[in-house]
Amino acid sequence: MPFRGAPAAPLDPALVAPMSVAAKPELTGGRRIGVLVQHGFTGSCASMRPWAEDLAARGYAVEMPLLPGHGTRWQDMNRVTWSDWVATVEGAFDKLAAENDAVVAVGLSMGGALSLRLAADRGEQLAGVVVVNAAIDTLRKDAVLLPVLKRFVPAFPGIRNDIKKPGMDEIAYPVMPLKAAHEMSVGWAQLRRDLPKITIPVLSFRSKDDHVADISTSRALHAGLSSRDFEERVLEDSYHVATLDHDAPRIFAESAEFIDRVTREQQG
Repeated sequence: MPFRGAPAAPLDPALVAPMSVAAKPELTGGRRIGVLVQHGFTGSCASMRPWAEDLAARGYAVEMPLLPGHGTRWQDMNRVTWSDWVATVEGAFDKLAAENDAVVAVGLSMGGALSLRLAADRGEQLAGVVVVNAAIDTLRKDAVLLPVLKRFVPAFPGIRNDIKKPGMDEIAYPVMPLKAAHEMSVGWAQLRRDLPKITIPVLSFRSKDDHVADISTSRALHAGLSSRDFEERVLEDSYHVATLDHDAPRIFAESAEFIDRVTREQQG
């Protein structure tokens, strides 16, 4: 019996809700700084909420959209495209750019890929990018079969809650919808070709033990980015969803230092 996917039980709207918070320039030296926060593939805003709330508490404006097809039923993901996700991120960026002096994008997994896509497309309109266990490539051999498999199989068993810290829940779909996975892989290929267009500062956090994203993304970033200000930092005590894991406080603190620095440098 082929795997047909899990039941279409809806996720709790309150847990996956997007977030929009205005800047508090009195906390950031009088500057209005915006941060675009983006969750990953099959995930939801729940995976990024602690980080988004930390950023807001530091005085940053936050836009954290829920990607199309996410946060409802997994079947909805098979009806959307990579372009839909890119458009959502661009819309959030445009709002932040209109209301703030500088903007940084941060993202987890595919959210990292979408943040890098934004950097490739919008260039130095962005002050910088922070990615956590970004995914823009894979060593999985079965990925080449997605164009065929997606026609016959709606979903594969998913990998959610790859979190070392007990008791955490990223509120993600239980399966990997294959049409959506193929859309993501096509978007990845375009992004890898466009990595040389990225010249702005990039900070990348990578878990030493990650059961979802593999080393191929790290290699692609090192080989492709044109950024002279690029640093990769390894997380020793977290799995894939590091934003909910033991290293989360480190990510929050070090990303805030990066955001403060690159936005000051951008504004001279």
